[in-house]
Amino acid sequence: MYQTPKGFNDILPEDAPYWRHVTATAERVASLYGFERIDTPIIEFTEVFERGAGQGAAVVVDKEMYTFQDKDGASLTLRPEFTAGIMRAYLEHGMRVRPQPVKLYTLGPIFRHENVQAGRFRQHTQWNVEVVGEIDPAVDFEVMSIAWSLFSELGFRGLSFQVNSIGCPDPACRPRHLAALVAYFAAYRGQLNEIDRRRLDVNPLRLLDSKEKESQPLLDAAPRSIDYLCDSCRQHFQALCGYLDWAALPYEINTRLVRGFDYYTKTVFEVWAEGIGAQAAICGGGRYDGLVELLGGPPTPGIGFGSGVERLIAALKEQQVQPPALLKPTVQVSYIGKGEIGQQAKQAALGLVRELRQAGVGALLPFGDRSLKSQLKTADKAGVAHVVIVGEGELQSGQWTVRSLADSSQQAVARAELIAWLAAQQ
Repeated sequence: MYQTPKGFNDILPEDAPYWRHVTATAERVASLYGFERIDTPIIEFTEVFERGAGQGAAVVVDKEMYTFQDKDGASLTLRPEFTAGIMRAYLEHGMRVRPQPVKLYTLGPIFRHENVQAGRFRQHTQWNVEVVGEIDPAVDFEVMSIAWSLFSELGFRGLSFQVNSIGCPDPACRPRHLAALVAYFAAYRGQLNEIDRRRLDVNPLRLLDSKEKESQPLLDAAPRSIDYLCDSCRQHFQALCGYLDWAALPYEINTRLVRGFDYYTKTVFEVWAEGIGAQAAICGGGRYDGLVELLGGPPTPGIGFGSGVERLIAALKEQQVQPPALLKPTVQVSYIGKGEIGQQAKQAALGLVRELRQAGVGALLPFGDRSLKSQLKTADKAGVAHVVIVGEGELQSGQWTVRSLADSSQQAVARAELIAWLAAQQ
């Protein structure tokens, strides 16, 4: 029997209400905030991600990208994240001449060949938000606000922000912090396992969010980025925290919070929800003021975040949040009879089903030559409220039988009044 590849999953009908709830709410909230949708290709030239991610990015270092050579000899990659591709589109289509900032969102699959764990898949769907072209810390607050609005409207409880500033590339800022980190962890190199020794050599900042057991006793005393910020970054972070205080949005300064890509600067943040297990984060993002420049454009500030739909659905289930039910058929039209009478009844049933759907009433039609008992069982499994029965007697009298499945009662309703009668029962 064939199965899906490891880390890839089918979305089954029972999860459809959750998917519709998350995606429809995301689309509506984005429009309220004035964000416009952008859709980029699933495949980009590999260099877009390599240049954008930088040497220390987890996706590149851990070889998690799905990269292949096409028939033209070009190196292509299934997108492992959205931001670099959206910035490529921002440059390619001249969006920098539009009124700034440009506010964009998208929704679609991303691909990473990573270890499969609960809530982590090799293909997952992400909602992604980007604001490009403005350095004002009020933009950081805007991006965090849209995340808060989305998760609140989805029904999450116990929300709060984790926020940090990782500084900027100015020699008076992040480089000083990185030097202090290297010096600190180098003194304990023998206590680090292979994974964290590699991080120390390639991307020391990632040591701060290490989950490796051997590193945990060292992290509390590790140098903090907020103690090494330049004046500009410090003022930016203080302004952002001031906005969060003003809006009474709960947050905690988490000095171990970093991001996995080198292009992040200044603000990084996550939204956490209570009661969803050890992995409390339901989104993560931050500012990436150097990314457009890495891709060949002029210096351009930007900030955004991503949130995995599968992760959100799992978290909603953990918090026992029920999505709004999808519209379901409430009526089944059954036909009975043999020979020519049976065909006439079937055609009459087809006509009623068509009219019901046009009137906005969901309706089902059983197929094949089945007994009425079998058709009623099908209706019961489908969860409809009423079964309309048409046979020779109904065709001759014009009074069609309507059976209520709740109490098995039956009544005759004139064919001309059926549409309005059934619509009133919804």
